Formats: sequence, structure tokens, C-alpha cells
Amino acid sequence: MLDGQAIRVRMGKIVDIFVNDISSIRTGRATAGLIENVVVTVYEGKKMRLVELGSIGVPDVRSLTFTPWDQSIIKEIKNGIAAANIGMNPAVDGQVIRMTLPALTVEQREDYVKLLGRKLEGDRGMVRDARGEQRRDLQKAKQKKEISENEFEVDEKELQKITDEYVAKLEEIAGKKETEIRG
Repeated sequence: MLDGQAIRVRMGKIVDIFVNDISSIRTGRATAGLIENVVVTVYEGKKMRLVELGSIGVPDVRSLTFTPWDQSIIKEIKNGIAAANIGMNPAVDGQVIRMTLPALTVEQREDYVKLLGRKLEGDRGMVRDARGEQRRDLQKAKQKKEISENEFEVDEKELQKITDEYVAKLEEIAGKKETEIRG
């Protein structure tokens, strides 16, 4: 009765969401994820993400570049990045916008680690919720005599094994990110 593949797909999506979510948390290193989802207003009020407007470069560990595909909106993009208040001061250099990451203070690093912890706990909860829904389905099947008590116990153990596997994946990803944050 347990559809192991379906629950793995669902929990895998939760892990993907977590990875995407924490990509915007600053570490000591420049990454495209820090700015790719910044929303700027261009083309007479249309809001667009940077990733939709040009290419992001990482020339070194402390700086980012953004090259818009349409050079006519470079000023709007620069102003939008500045208005996003992401801790970087954008400067137009020819056809490229350059940004330098300021060094993180110890307090900022600790705040980012706490933020990472909150995000990790939220996603662990999502995995547990997925397990809970699947377990309720198993209990209903047992009550309707669609599966035996033994099948229920086997499926429940397998469900817990899958849950533990995905929680461990989340914790491993968070551990790597914490190491990056602490520098």
C-alpha cells in the first residue's frame, strides 16, 4: 500500500525547495543566488527578477557582475538592486553592473546561522507533515482491511526509514551551508 516512489518524490521536492531557499543566505563568498531573485522595476512599471534580465557573473569570491541583455535599462536595474537593500552597492562600469560584497561581521554570521536553522526546522516540519499524511492513509487502509496489521507495520517502518533519509539530507545540506557561513 505504501507508494515509496511518490513519497520520495514529494520529500525530494521539499529538499529542492530548501536548497533554493537557502541559496540567498549570504556566506563569505559571492554566489549568483544572492541576487538572481532580486526584483527590479523596468519597462514602465513591469517587475522582473534579475535572472530574467541578464547574466550574473562571479569574477572572484567577493564580487558579482550583472550584464543586462538590454543595455537601455541598465540604470533602472542598478537602481533596483540598490533599492533591494541587499547590502551591496551596485556601480555601472560600461555595460556591466559591478557589486562588491562587504565582509560579514561575526554578528551577521550568527544571524545567518540562526536564519538557516529556522529554515531547516521549517523544512523538517514539511517532511514530517508528508510522513503524517502518508501514515494516515496507511491507517485508513488498515481500518478498511485493505492491508493487514503486518503490512501496516512493514509500511510504517519503511515510511519512517524514508523520512529519516530525507531529514538527514536536509541536515547535511544545512551543515555544509553553515560551514560556508562561518567561513
